[in-house]
This record gives sequence, C-alpha cells and structure tokens, in this order.
Amino acid sequence: MGLSNLGIFHTIIGIIAIVAALVSFVKFGKISLGQLAGKIYFYCTVVTALTALGISKHGGFNAGHAFSLFIFVLVLVAFYLYTKRKGYNRARYIENFLLSLSFFLSLVPTVNETFTRVPIGHPIAKDVTDPVIARTLLVLLLLFIAGAVYQFIQQRKLNRSELGGI
Repeated sequence: MGLSNLGIFHTIIGIIAIVAALVSFVKFGKISLGQLAGKIYFYCTVVTALTALGISKHGGFNAGHAFSLFIFVLVLVAFYLYTKRKGYNRARYIENFLLSLSFFLSLVPTVNETFTRVPIGHPIAKDVTDPVIARTLLVLLLLFIAGAVYQFIQQRKLNRSELGGI
C-alpha cells in the first residue's frame, strides 16, 4: 500500500471524521456542531485537511492540496457561523450546506484512494479514471443533493417554529 506514517495518521483521522459525520447524519439529519459527533467531525476534518498538505504522490503542491484547503475553509466558515450566528436563522442553512459539502468533497479522494488501493494486490479500480469510481461518485453526489434538500426543508421547519409559525 505504501503509506507513510503521516499517511497512516491522516487516514485514521479521516476515517474517524467520516464515521462521526455518518453518526451525526443518522441521529440529527445533519452534521450538528453542537453534538459530540459533529465536534469530532469538525476537529478530525481540520486535522485531516491539514495533514493532507504533507502528503504527495507526485511531489509539490497539487490539486489534492488545493482540495484539502477548500475543505478546511468550508468547515472553518461553518464553525464560524455556528459560534457567531446563534439561533434558528438563515446562517443555519449555510452552515448545514457547508458541512455537508465538506463531507461530500472529503469522500472524493476517499473513494479514489480506497478504490485504487483496496483490496491490496487487486484493487477495485485500476486508476482514478475507472468507471466504477465515476459511478460511485455520481451516487454520492445524488445522495448529497437529496440530503441538502432534506436539510433545507428541516431547517425551514425549525426556523418557522422558532419564529412562531411565520
């Protein structure tokens, strides 16, 4: 598999982030930064995004590094909205969307790396252009869109009930 110590650490923390996000989605219908699973997702995603900057198959700064920085910014903005814009308001829509988008975007390199490495010796995909990766990412994109719509509807209900049915 050829992972460095940093790569192993990055992978373990990344898996913890994904599991925490899934737990939060199942329990709350969103990544809830007010709950333990959401906090674990946030902190593990920050660490994963930053450790990705020290990993490179091809040497130097590349698209994967830019991707990591983008995910890092998404979770930081969501965290800012969570901490500074309290209550049920429009900021919750953006916060929910940014956290879900960061999760979806985290799955892109996860699928690519996993499918091109596992099982060892006979990976699911030959390279990142393999159709199985494209199909998997398409399904994940559709799930992201459906989840984002669901979260929007749920947040609208919460906002309306908080504002007295407006």
